[in-house]
Amino acid sequence: MKYFSLLLLSLFVISCQSSSSKADAYGNFEADERIVSAEANGQILALRLDEGQNLKTGEVIGAIDSVQLVLKKEQLQATIRAIAAKSPAISAQLAVFERQMAATKQNLATLQREKQRIENLLKSDAATPKQLDDLNAQIEQTQRQMDVILGQQGATDASLNVQKTGLLAEILPLQKQIAQLDDQIAQCRITNPLEGTVLVQYAEAGEIATFGKPLYKIARLDTMILRAYIAGDQLGVVKVGQKVKVSIDAPDGKMNEMEGTVTWVSDKAEFTPKIVQTKDERVNLVYAVKVKVPNADGSLKIGMPGEIRMGGD
Repeated sequence: MKYFSLLLLSLFVISCQSSSSKADAYGNFEADERIVSAEANGQILALRLDEGQNLKTGEVIGAIDSVQLVLKKEQLQATIRAIAAKSPAISAQLAVFERQMAATKQNLATLQREKQRIENLLKSDAATPKQLDDLNAQIEQTQRQMDVILGQQGATDASLNVQKTGLLAEILPLQKQIAQLDDQIAQCRITNPLEGTVLVQYAEAGEIATFGKPLYKIARLDTMILRAYIAGDQLGVVKVGQKVKVSIDAPDGKMNEMEGTVTWVSDKAEFTPKIVQTKDERVNLVYAVKVKVPNADGSLKIGMPGEIRMGGD
């Protein structure tokens, strides 16, 4: 009887231990993966990367042939220079009128002084009225000449500005085309957009790239995401920002434990994926959660299974 009681107690303890060690959720690790594609058409001249290589954001790792784009840009630049050469030298052409105006003003000033002298002589009967009349006629004619010069200067200025504006209107679209070519030439440089590790390389130097052709896949592996699934009755105790215990398989049947943070909880139920539950439980409806787990030592791998225990705060 005493032996039977001890046996029942042992079974109870084992049952409790088994129950307490059961995980709350199961899933697999994944990473924030991104496929980097070509942004230009042409032959891949260089692609300096290997699978497993760590890349930094903004690192130039290759180039696509841009010779045709550069030649087209040089052609447009030559066209702009040819058009600019036709642009009138407005200042030089208007300077002619300014010199004419200065000479006419000087002549007018001389006539004004001569008129003053004749008027003084006329008072003492040393000059005739005809001399004064002739000077007044010359002064009037000189003033009309100044008006003509000013009119010609204004008309020439307006004409030259219209001509220059027309030339600038021809140059502006060419400058826009050059800006587009500069952007296309820049896209021929293969620049890594995301710091991380190269997972798969899809292209090699010497191949022909087209816009959108995948070149390689990259992901950040210093932080992994465990996508796991919880039952509906556990949904109420899981919240974003919650700390949880994450376990992975270790040698000799042990488990390595680390801390993770819940970053997302699905609001829609789905059937349990085949990879995480027994066949009998695959028909159950569960909710997906994502747990962010630091991976500084690189022990976590994409696709590795993991377990979650809600023992965290």
